[in-house]
Amino acid sequence: MLTPQGLKGKQYRVTGTAYPRLGRPPKKSRKVFAAIGALLALTLIALGGVQLYDIFSGRGKHASAQACASPSAGASGKPLAAPASGAPSASASASPAAPVDPKAIPQPQTITVNVYNATAKSGLAARTADELKKRGFTIGKVGNAPAELDKKVPGTAQVVGGPAAAGAVTLLSSQIAGATTTADARTDASVDFVIGDSYNALLDETQAAAALALATKPTPTATTNGTC
Repeated sequence: MLTPQGLKGKQYRVTGTAYPRLGRPPKKSRKVFAAIGALLALTLIALGGVQLYDIFSGRGKHASAQACASPSAGASGKPLAAPASGAPSASASASPAAPVDPKAIPQPQTITVNVYNATAKSGLAARTADELKKRGFTIGKVGNAPAELDKKVPGTAQVVGGPAAAGAVTLLSSQIAGATTTADARTDASVDFVIGDSYNALLDETQAAAALALATKPTPTATTNGTC
């Protein structure tokens, strides 16, 4: 090492192998980011611990069992009360009926259909009865709707039948778009076709066949892991 003239080299001699290095002073923003990162890491660790606890304690399975409970049960888990005997059921538009077995659909000629007009338009019952007769249905009574239904069917039609006419109701309601179905307490297999305010005409036979196929198509009930 060179020593300036007039100075003693021993007093200013640099020893060792480490040299000081100048750097930028730490910024406050770096400390803030470091604190936020640490907080996020702790949060993720805590959430993971909770999920693991739920898995090993069986809480997840219990919640899935409650979610997959029967839709006929109420909030308390008890079955909902059945409607009183003889009371009409909800219409198909509000509560779709369960699919009917295609084998339970009778032939049109075995179904006796009573055609009633619940609108202010005259002649609808007779014309509709003629159309249904051409499709093979057996026609029973034709006329105005009874007082409890007269001017009270806002849709296209209402098909009414008893427990013995489930297949007949499905077949007849497929003949018109938007028809609703109602169950009553009759014991025979006759069906009432009540024409509503929105009625224009029956579906053509191709459309009716497609509607019947859809009404009798079974609903998938298979379950998979983690799903109902």
